[in-house]
Amino acid sequence: MRNRRWSLLEERERERKTMDNPLLRRTKQYALRIIKLVDSLPNTTVCRTIGGQLVDAGTSVGANYRAACRPKSQADFIAKLGIVEEETDESLFWMELLIESGIIRTTKAKQLAAKSDNKRPTQS
Repeated sequence: MRNRRWSLLEERERERKTMDNPLLRRTKQYALRIIKLVDSLPNTTVCRTIGGQLVDAGTSVGANYRAACRPKSQADFIAKLGIVEEETDESLFWMELLIESGIIRTTKAKQLAAKSDNKRPTQS
């Protein structure tokens, strides 16, 4: 009984810390901006295809970061952050395609791309 109560208290403390995490909020806002960008794309086959890929990758950043905040182990944490980096890079790729193909204005996507590039860990 005592261990169960202690476990619940630890869980509540972890949830509180997670809610105070600024990167958690930023990755969620990033996902919402991706959704709005894709929603504003023209209704063409190319835009639906690239837009779907961008929504998948862009929303995965926040979802996987959220999962990384509740790791089962240090190895799990590292693995999930690796997925966050991969999905961020993939979303940048899809935004670059939209810009370079002339589908969206450079300024609109560059602001979003800059925010996603800030989420990527730097390599030493």
